[in-house]
Amino acid sequence: MLTTIRNCQATRKEKAEVSYSKVKEAICKILFEKQIINGYKVNEPENQKVINISLSKSSICHLRRISKPGRRVYIKAKDIRFPLSGLGYLIISTPRGMVESREARKLGLGGEVICEVW
Repeated sequence: MLTTIRNCQATRKEKAEVSYSKVKEAICKILFEKQIINGYKVNEPENQKVINISLSKSSICHLRRISKPGRRVYIKAKDIRFPLSGLGYLIISTPRGMVESREARKLGLGGEVICEVW
């Protein structure tokens, strides 16, 4: 999903379409709250759910997956850093769901680092 967003942003497309999963929907929710994307909508054409993502005009400079299937990356709450001197965001999968790095640190939660965005 992150690569699709990055590629559509690079080609200046206004919309991206990815297959649905709860994790992808949670990531889209955080990206929407941080105004990195304009919006998202879950559709179900032909019995297969998809997420339609409306991209913003401003370009995303950096969108990178950190934890991968071959190498999972976990972080403790006290070790959470803020990318780009506080201008970027980490998306972390915690026991309470997907949260942004500042919220995870405030709640004292660690977890798997999914991606970083700025």
